[in-house]
Formats: sequence, structure tokens, C-alpha cells
Amino acid sequence: MARKMLVDEEMNQTNQEEAHYDFDLFVIGAGSGGVRAARFSANYGAKVGICELPFHPISSEVIGGVGGTCVIRGCVPKKILVYGAAFGSELEDARNYGWELNEKLDFNWKKLLHKKTDEIIRLNGIYKRLLSNAGVKLFEGEGKIVGPNEVEVTQLDGTKLSYSAKHILIATGSRAHRPPIPGQELGITSDEALSLEDLPKHAVVLGGGYIAVEFASIWRGLGANVDLFFRKELPLRGFDDEMRAVVARNLERRGINLHPQTNLTELIKTDNGIKVTTDHGEELIADVVLFATGRLPNSKRLNLEAVGVELDNTGAVKVDEYSRTRIPSVWAVGDVTNRMNLTPVALMEGTCFAKTVFGKEPSKPDYSHVPCAVFSIPPLSVVGLSEEQAIEQANGDVLVFTSTFNPMKNTVSGRQEKTVMKLVVDAETDKVLGASMCGPDAPEIMQGIAVALKCGATKAQFDSTVGIHPSAAEEFVTMRSVSRRITCRGKPKTNL
Repeated sequence: MARKMLVDEEMNQTNQEEAHYDFDLFVIGAGSGGVRAARFSANYGAKVGICELPFHPISSEVIGGVGGTCVIRGCVPKKILVYGAAFGSELEDARNYGWELNEKLDFNWKKLLHKKTDEIIRLNGIYKRLLSNAGVKLFEGEGKIVGPNEVEVTQLDGTKLSYSAKHILIATGSRAHRPPIPGQELGITSDEALSLEDLPKHAVVLGGGYIAVEFASIWRGLGANVDLFFRKELPLRGFDDEMRAVVARNLERRGINLHPQTNLTELIKTDNGIKVTTDHGEELIADVVLFATGRLPNSKRLNLEAVGVELDNTGAVKVDEYSRTRIPSVWAVGDVTNRMNLTPVALMEGTCFAKTVFGKEPSKPDYSHVPCAVFSIPPLSVVGLSEEQAIEQANGDVLVFTSTFNPMKNTVSGRQEKTVMKLVVDAETDKVLGASMCGPDAPEIMQGIAVALKCGATKAQFDSTVGIHPSAAEEFVTMRSVSRRITCRGKPKTNL
């Protein structure tokens, strides 16, 4: 009885202490990570509020939308455009499969754009309903932190609302970056690229990452002339070098003009379009110049440093392994932390946050074996370590298995474009450290491979798995011959 009275007394004290908060959790930013954290926290019984800027396809400091970058001006609309762009080559290939098509194929950009916009409006509504159904209170406006347990929301009419919260979660994502070159205001970012009024006839793309490669593929697939400029020898820095070379070769074969180790120095508006000057002295005229030169954490309007939240030199919110900042009541997930900037990772971080804070189950995000894809045409997808990373981290020898082949579909269509697959294996343990594929359906195939690697699969287990025939995927379980063995002994010991 004495124990029960003590527990009841503690509960009453806790309830009294927490009663003065308007919310158990207030989330600033209703993108993928913020919505996931808000919904799951509410499912654990928390009283949750969330704020987001008003909806618009093109983002700015005062415009956003429930669903965030991925849903409104990122992954989803981009993938819709990739699908649209891929039909061009599919229709060309169809002729050799007996389809009698007119010589001239017409494409209606405005129709695709309209369909894309309809879809993101639909998804924006779905995300709002997900929050409402979970009991989360949504505020439309700009949020900022004014104290360790206080947020301020500026509504559309300028009215300021103040709320207290036991926990505050920052989930404001990132924003496209423009390089500081003369005439940079003439260029666009991926936000505007997804909503261009007219399809460009000649596009210049600056950048060598996901967004640059994907938009180059989209515009070229829809019939535009495309010049792609990037600083390194190959695009997609950070990916496996062999696969980067495959992507570059495919881009060129699709008709994209590559300009490695080249930067833009100036943009000038002319009667004929935008004059683009490079650091090699080249000049060309384009309808559109896309800056795909990276994204920066969206943190500068949140008043974070004033309340003691620490930022790094890029503006990313510094957090510990549980996504907590140096202020115990303030947390952050997603791109604003600049850890691993992928939508499914933000979802994972939001889930772990909810489990840790409200589910009584301390959970750290696990960044190992996170698969990803570049939706070039054809796409690249990877999971685990690249060959270069495996060599860097290896305790012993590394085995590399590769397969390069003409996809069965191409044997009839006549398209000259190889699929390339790769497995990187620890020679001593036989554990598969990484897998890569560039070719049709690569992301769909790699998702299954990621499960295997997450479970610690060995090369022997891959070899003993029966393939699906005929398919490209079966190549991953039929690569028997070692392409090369890299001897790494003598290196300082590191943990894989």
C-alpha cells in the first residue's frame, strides 16, 4: 500500500508538472520526418502540435506545404517526370517489337506538368488527413523556437501564436543552394525545374549529384539538348567509381553532353536566351540553367542559436545518436541535421524519436546498409560499401564480382546499353559488403538485396539462392567468378 501511495504521488506530481504545457510535442516542419514523428508520437498517447508553411509547388522561406520536399518538390514529382521521360526511348524500342508507330512522336509537356501537380495536391491532402486522423493539431504558418519549451507560429495574416511544449522537434529539411556566380539569379533550382511553364529546347545543368544527373536524364528523355557540367572527372561523387563510369557512359549514349572538371563562371541574359560562360572559356546559349549544386539545412529562420541549439558551419543542427540537441527538450530529424539526407532515413529518424521519447523504447537510427537509387535513365542503385570504401575499411583481402550484359529486352530492340552489376565481398568472412547495379529496374531489385545485406548474407548464400529466370535479377546469384582480388593486408586494422 505504501508503495502504491508513493507511485500515485509521483504520478500526480508528474501530471502537475506537465499540465502547464500546451503540448507534449510540438513539431516544426511537416515533411516526411516531421509527419512520421508527429503521428507515431500521437499514437503513443502524446498531445502533438505541428506547423508547416502554406502549400506551393515552388518552395521559398515563406512557402512550403504538408508533405515536405519529397512529396511536393522532390522525389515524387521528380519520379513522375522520370517515368514520362522514359517513355520516349520505350516507344522507340517498341518498333522492333512489332509496334507500328508514326515516325514523329509528339509530347505534351503541359499535360504531364498538370498531371504531376494534380498528384502532389492529392498527396498534400493525404498527409493532412494522416495528421488529423492521428489527432495531431496542424497549424499553417512559420514556426520558430523562442525558448527551450516554447514555440511561436506566425500565421498567414501575421498573427503570432505562442505555445509551450515539453518537447520540440525540428524537422524543417533543407533548401536548394545557388552558387555565388555573376548572373546566378538567371538560373533555377530543382524547385522551379519541376514546374517550368515550357519544356526547354536547350538546358544547361551544373552539378554532379543525384539531382543534376536525374534532371539531365529527364530533359534529354523529353527531347531537349542537355549539357551537364561538373567539377570531378565523373558524376556522382561518393558512389562506386566503376558504377559512376557506367552512368557517365550511359548519359553520353543517351545524347547528353558531359563537361567534366568544368564550372560555370557567369550567366548573362541575351535576346536569344542565357549566355553561359565556363572556367575553360567556353560559351553557349541555353533556355534554362539548372543549379544542382547541393542543398543546405533549412535552419536560419528558426532562432535556434538564440536558445542555445548548436549548429555546424553549414547550418545543420547538431544532435546526438538519439537525435537530441544540446538543449534536452529540443530534438531534430531529417535533412536539417545533415546526417544521411534521404527520405526513408528521415522516416527512420522520426520513428526512433517517437519510440525514444514517448514509447519508452530508446532507439538509435541505424545508418548501416541503407539502400539508395539515382533515377537516371537507366537508374543506378546501391547498398552497403562501394569498392573504394571496402578497400579503405578492410582488415584483409576484398573480392569483387561483376557482371556486364546486354539486357534481354535490348537484344530485340537493338538498344546498345549494358546492365552492370557488382558485389563486393570480404575474402576472409565471405560476407557481402556492398552491392551495386546500373540498369533497368535497379532500384526494385536492390531493395531485396538490401534485406539480404542487412541480415549479414554471405557470398555462399547468394550462390546457393535459386534465381528467377529469365530476369536481370538472377545475375546477382550467378556471379561465380572473381573479377579481381584486392590485397589489403598490412593496412592499419579497422572495424568493418
